This record gives sequence, C-alpha cells and structure tokens, in this order.
Amino acid sequence: MAQKIKGVISALVTPFLNGKVDYDSLENLVKYQLKNGIDGFVVNGTTAESPTLSWSEISEIFKKTRALVGPQFPLILGTGSNSTAKTIEDTKKAQEIGADAVLVVVPYYNKPPQRGLIQHFNAIAEATQLPIILYNVPGRTITAMTNETILEIAKHKNVLGVKEASGDLKQDADLFKRKSSNFVMLTGDDPTYIDFMQLGGHGVISVMSNILTSECARWTKLCSENRFEEAHTDFKKYAKLIQLMYCEANPIPIKWMLFKKGIIKSPELRLPLVTLDEKFHSEITVEMQTVGII
Repeated sequence: MAQKIKGVISALVTPFLNGKVDYDSLENLVKYQLKNGIDGFVVNGTTAESPTLSWSEISEIFKKTRALVGPQFPLILGTGSNSTAKTIEDTKKAQEIGADAVLVVVPYYNKPPQRGLIQHFNAIAEATQLPIILYNVPGRTITAMTNETILEIAKHKNVLGVKEASGDLKQDADLFKRKSSNFVMLTGDDPTYIDFMQLGGHGVISVMSNILTSECARWTKLCSENRFEEAHTDFKKYAKLIQLMYCEANPIPIKWMLFKKGIIKSPELRLPLVTLDEKFHSEITVEMQTVGII
C-alpha cells in the first residue's frame, strides 16, 4: 500500500452539525472526491480540526471513510502531538483500526531541538509497523525540521516520506538532491504545488483538493507528463481562490466553500475556531463563480 501514497491526497475536513460530526455530509464529501479522481485521504489532520476530536470520533470517521473507499484505497491517519508517548499510543491505535500510514507532525508549542526531533520520530518509528510520513509545517508548529534532521530520521525503515509544508522551495530543492530514491516527497503547501512537482515531487496532501478535486487531478496528470507550462497556466486560473482558502485559519474558509457549493450542510467549526467572517463571503462567492465551481 505504501507505494500508492502518491498523487492527490486530501486532508479531509470534518463536517459538524449542531456540535456533532455530520456523517451524512462526510459521506457526500468523500463520494464527491472519489468521483473526481482523488488518490487518498488523511483523516484527523489539521484540516480535520484534530485537536477538537475525541478518539471515538476519529475512529468512527475512519471506519465510515474506509467503508466508502474500500480496502485498497490509501487512508492515512494523523497521530502526531507534542507528546511522544501520546503519539506512540495513537499510532498504535491507528495500526489497530487499519490505517495504511500515519502522518506525524513536528511537536508544537514545546519547541524541541533538532536532536529531540530525531529521538521523537525514531521512538515512534520503533513502536509501529506502519509507514510514517513526517509533517514539517513551521507556520503552525514554530519548530521546523532541518533537511539534515529529515535525512537522519529517513534512515529508519518505517519512515516513508515527508509532507513538506514550509513553502520554502529552496529548502525543498536541496532535500530533493540529497534524499534517497524511495523517499516520498509530498507538499502540504497548495500555492506552490506545481513548482514542487516540477522539482520532482510525488504529490500533495491538500486542502484545496477537498473542493478542487478534478482540477488537482488534472494538474497532477499534466505534471506526470512533464507538461509543466500547461499545468502552471491552468493553475493560475485558480490562484486567487486558492489564496482565499487561507484568508483565515484553515479550515475556516474551505468549510465555508464546501457549504456554499452544497457538499456539506454547515460551515460549522468547533471552538476556538469560528465560521468565516462575513467580510470574505462576497469575494469568495464571486471567485467561486469565476472559476465555475458554483
């Protein structure tokens, strides 16, 4: 299954309705993306509002998604935290319920040094048989993995690859030159997706693919055929909408867009996140109409 973890992978949002997980909307969202060419899902990532989900909810979301996608479809579970012990515990649970891989974010808030990151990820890798995808997202974690740290952790047989969400293409280019041939490079930075693929990327773990699913599949196909100029030209048509997906903290805007398109019943989030500020409604609506998704 690990070799299938490439292409367009959605960081799946968690629809809520009146404070509870809205499983009907979840089904609509999953089916919409399957119909439009998605290659995999991450359950319980940042976009899913993972800090607000209980394990019983995470488990149920995973099981319902698995029932919809089937046993051969890649499902990755987010298990990272700023506690090594908790991350190991949740990674073991992920293995028990049938995850194909785990996404493990750099520990946030407590700001470990690089040698601490190496020990953290190695301890997790030793505790599971699941493939591990490292998640470097300094915009949320403050601490960032250096390329030297990524390459050191990548020596472990259970480390499959990295979701690189720094948006630093210079750092990415350096990592591409130095990594092993079987180390999977996924971006988590939607705006630089085509540039990342041009460097040799294997795919994206994406926010935008929740709604721009067929478009992401098209760009990925163009990149696989080395038609990067065409991919860039087409991508630019959606650049403003993608930028608006980050006008407030993710997943506030993408949930409102999915609601506006009628895929989910409500744009509701769990505190401390709140629904999209009304000042953005008109601009986003106009841009969704401009690109033809509503």
